[in-house]
Amino acid sequence: MVAEQARQDQLANDLANSATPGFKPDETPQHSFGAVLLANTEGGTAVGSVNEGVALGKTYTNMTPGAMQETGEPLDFAIEGNGFFGVKTAQGVRYTRDGQFERSAQGILTDADGNPVLNARGAQIKVSATGTVAAGAVGVFEVPGAAKQGENLYTGKAAGKPTGTVRQGSLEGSGVDAAKSMIEMVTVMRNFQSGQQAIQAIGQTLQEAASQVGSLNTSG
Repeated sequence: MVAEQARQDQLANDLANSATPGFKPDETPQHSFGAVLLANTEGGTAVGSVNEGVALGKTYTNMTPGAMQETGEPLDFAIEGNGFFGVKTAQGVRYTRDGQFERSAQGILTDADGNPVLNARGAQIKVSATGTVAAGAVGVFEVPGAAKQGENLYTGKAAGKPTGTVRQGSLEGSGVDAAKSMIEMVTVMRNFQSGQQAIQAIGQTLQEAASQVGSLNTSG
């Protein structure tokens, strides 16, 4: 039930971001009791304490690039391939795949939250008087091991040469398959309910057993 609750929380977050440009869903693998037991047996190590049911693996972010969506907007950008856009936040430089940018009152290219977008040298980008920015002016950063921070932003340290290229007038779609996520959520809810019913059945059995023991002691 704990494993299904964790998956349900992830699916709910995925569905809430099914239309968020550049969003990447999280995945938490689950391993059955039998698989965990087999893995430990094959490795020659002691099984130790393994609960019956399933074991949660380490959560990871599925960074598979999303489909490109043509918008025709001059300040919409997408990265074809690997890499991130860089933005300057109050907490420092953060990274994102969401290229739905805007022009600030000061004529600076920013994200939806007003954070300045950075060029390849880490400087802010000026929007031209015609409201455009050349695709080559927008920086792309390679961030190995980038970790989600929230608000579609990632933390990490830029290193290495980026391989992705900037595409203007397009946005990268969300990595969430809404229909698939809905089906998975229904399955998760049913599994969770099955767990509840099993616990209720166990509780009822224990209660009946205790009552019968009490009756035997009374009659004796």
